[in-house]
Amino acid sequence: MNQQPILVWGGGAIGGTLAAYWARAGVPVLLVDIVEEHVEACRTRGLRVFGPVEEFTVKVPAATPDAVSGRYDRIVLAVKAHATETALARLAPHLAPDGFVLSAQNGLNEIAIARAVGAARTMGCFVNFGADWHGPGEILFGNRSAVVAGEIDATIKPRTRDMHALLQIFEPDAVLTANIWGYLWGKLAYGAMLFATALNPDSMSANFADPKRRIVFDRLGREVMAVAHARGVTPVGFGDFDPKAFLPDGSTSARERTLTWLADFNSKSAKTHSGIYRDLAVRKRKTEVDPQIGIISALGREAGIATPALERLVALIHDIEDERRPMSLATFEELAATCTSASMAKSRS
Repeated sequence: MNQQPILVWGGGAIGGTLAAYWARAGVPVLLVDIVEEHVEACRTRGLRVFGPVEEFTVKVPAATPDAVSGRYDRIVLAVKAHATETALARLAPHLAPDGFVLSAQNGLNEIAIARAVGAARTMGCFVNFGADWHGPGEILFGNRSAVVAGEIDATIKPRTRDMHALLQIFEPDAVLTANIWGYLWGKLAYGAMLFATALNPDSMSANFADPKRRIVFDRLGREVMAVAHARGVTPVGFGDFDPKAFLPDGSTSARERTLTWLADFNSKSAKTHSGIYRDLAVRKRKTEVDPQIGIISALGREAGIATPALERLVALIHDIEDERRPMSLATFEELAATCTSASMAKSRS
């Protein structure tokens, strides 16, 4: 296997956890992050991964973007979705001509990566494990979940198999797929629901378990899947989360089973709230709502698919970001009202 260091660009919840596992296994890695204190902690006292899954500390070679030199065959991009284009501009000079960038992110960032470095130098990745960056050199690993690697052109190459093997160091059940877009769109249905849970201070599990709130999660899932269906995507889920239940021909009972499973799945994680919630309530910073959720509405407009609930969700998240609205049940109910109206209009059509 290639012994050149893997350049992990972004040392937060996803990138930091992957880099720690690889470093512990003896895989050469260089972690890149803009937070100098985090970089210093990782390379000196070590990066501590803690939580119910496993606890360990490992020294990880790390640098700020300005200190990176040379070119790399494998770059794992693990920054927040809204930082993708800025990160790409800085990492592109370090990508070898025959190298690739793997998107270990949430959303459809492979589209932006392909525009920046070329489709042939872009690899897709689906990550769904629960982790949070808690401070310099500190990452909570809350729960295991699916990790999937695949080419965006639906082929499987030697490099795809190599990357899959590396991901198995972190997650032994990691999947190699020829349908990475199916996994990414499947997660977008779940991702939209997670953004909705962040409109109020309750846990993810409490939100999914409340029957009165399920009209929101049902509607968001169906809008995401309507756009995916229009783009010819065959969605794939994780665990017992079945995105196909939210396709136009999906059944109400199947959607209810899926939402019940989400309540149970999240109740067993040490990560009680989403990273979106932490961005809004703890770190007081902008979320990934535009590149993750806003892009779905834009793609929907191209396909002639209306997404009123998704558009309202984006607006409400921005209201909380800009302190025009509180994170509250009342704010969640604003979205519920839009979902109710959209569902009633659909039933009359």
